[in-house]
Amino acid sequence: MRPKILIVDDSKTVRLIVRQTFKSFDCEISEASTGVEGWTTALHVLPDLILLDVTMPVMSGPELLLKLKAHPTLAAIPIIMLIVERGAPTVLQAGIHDHLLKPFQPDALLEKCRRIINFQPLMPIG
Repeated sequence: MRPKILIVDDSKTVRLIVRQTFKSFDCEISEASTGVEGWTTALHVLPDLILLDVTMPVMSGPELLLKLKAHPTLAAIPIIMLIVERGAPTVLQAGIHDHLLKPFQPDALLEKCRRIINFQPLMPIG
C-alpha cells in the first residue's frame, strides 16, 4: 500500500517543494494550507505521516498538533514539525516525532521521513 503523507503549511512554495521531493517515489501526497484544512484532511485521508508547519494563521501548528493527539484515530500518526526558528522547545516537547528547520534540503526531508515510513522509488515505465 502506498504511504500517505499530509503536508500542512500555509506556504505554497513549501508545499510545492515537498510535492517535488516525493514525485519520484510511490507516495500519495495530500496538502492543506491551514490548520483547519489540515484537520479535515487528516480525518478524511488518515495519513501515515504529517509534515506540519508551526506558524499558520487561524489554527497554528501547535494547536493542530494538540487536536490531532487528542483524537483516538489520529493520535498515533507520526508528525514532523517544520520549524523556522531554532529551538521552539515547547513545540518540540509536545509529542512530535521529529522536526526539520526551514529552509530545508530535499535530501534532509527524505532522510527524516524514511526513519518513520517506508516508501519506494516509482518503477520506470517500459
